[in-house]
Amino acid sequence: MPHSTTNFVYFLSEEKNKKNPENSDVSNKHLNKVLKTMAKQILKEKTPSVQDLEKILEGISQEESSQSQTEEEKNELDLHGNNEPITKYLQRKGYLKDEKKWLTKKGFFEIGQRMLEDIIKAINEGGFGLHETKNIGSGSAILDTTKKLEIGEDLKNLDIPKTILNAVQRPKNKNSESGFPIRLEFDDFEKFETCDEVKVGVVYCIDLSSTMKYSLNSGEGSRIEAAKKALWALYVLNKKFFPNDSIYVVGFASLASEVKPRDIPYLKTYDANDNFLHYTNYQAALRLALKILKKDGAHNKRIVLITDGQPSACFVDDESQKAAILSDKPYSHFYKPDDTTLAKMKTEREIRFDIQNEMVYLCYRYKQVDPAIDDRTLHEAKKCRREGIDIDTIMISEEDELLTYVENLEKNLKGRAYYINPEKIDKILISDFISNKKKILSSKHGW
Repeated sequence: MPHSTTNFVYFLSEEKNKKNPENSDVSNKHLNKVLKTMAKQILKEKTPSVQDLEKILEGISQEESSQSQTEEEKNELDLHGNNEPITKYLQRKGYLKDEKKWLTKKGFFEIGQRMLEDIIKAINEGGFGLHETKNIGSGSAILDTTKKLEIGEDLKNLDIPKTILNAVQRPKNKNSESGFPIRLEFDDFEKFETCDEVKVGVVYCIDLSSTMKYSLNSGEGSRIEAAKKALWALYVLNKKFFPNDSIYVVGFASLASEVKPRDIPYLKTYDANDNFLHYTNYQAALRLALKILKKDGAHNKRIVLITDGQPSACFVDDESQKAAILSDKPYSHFYKPDDTTLAKMKTEREIRFDIQNEMVYLCYRYKQVDPAIDDRTLHEAKKCRREGIDIDTIMISEEDELLTYVENLEKNLKGRAYYINPEKIDKILISDFISNKKKILSSKHGW
């Protein structure tokens, strides 16, 4: 018997009107502000806990909500959905985890991408590494432009449509009729031009000595925060646009250690309470960087030192080196990290120093470099250069005098020295990496 629908009554389910926290979302504008706040907090010397982050983000939400003009805007800013805490919302969306290092992989790359976009806008780049050039030659990356085929060249990149068109147009240029079958002559052949995209291996050595925690002139953060932000954006650029390249990070002070790229935001400087780890040892950074790059198969290899001061420490590899220093300065200070300090760094910072049984010579001289430290630093740098590794130095400091040592070092190494405002380090690093990304090869025939 058919069902009658005459007296059927429809009721609107109240459940559908309830706000489901799984479906609640926020505007991109507000999410962007939240992620920027997270970035600012995680870059600080003392990273807040998830609980402290909750309070900070709640304050941001309340401030945004109070400034909203309409009820619709206020609803967009509501991160809660049935009073859901902000951090829980971010955990549900995959940006946050309830751990000491609370940024997830998704959160790391989302924030890094936003940083990168801001930097690219600031430096007004037209593209990533695709700079115009008049010199185009043979290589591995196929371009849109073509050139005449030359004797002995490979036919695999032949532009067939252009070749046939040349064969059709040639008779007209000679005031003769074209017809079928089309006859090809050698001058008709054109091939796509190519350029060589060079694989790059770069070790960025970031100074973690005590002076890197000094505040910027603007009051917006510190030197170490500016350097970490720049490296963070640079790593995201590399992974997104140049995945075949290698970027490594080394943190150094008296000693050096390799840093996992996703741990860049958590890097901390050393101070006097860290048992003499707060000095600046260029040699430690260069030695570890050399070890890393020797295992890398990149064609281009570079070391970039990011520092705010001159070296004040070096390794003493044997007794003869120690004796030479003592003969000149009998009261010199030597340091060998004890097991307690090493265990503390491993537990608190998850750091493994690249050190065997070396001893460290410590000597800080205001705006001067001790001769023994100068000699050992230059010796290590020249070892890198003999391996075909370029060394550049970025000096992030407001003191002009500190650049003198770096300039002299780079003259010996035929490298480059930059003296920049710490607040512009992100633009310098991104621009420098992109400009060195591709090498265009000129044709030997001069076409």
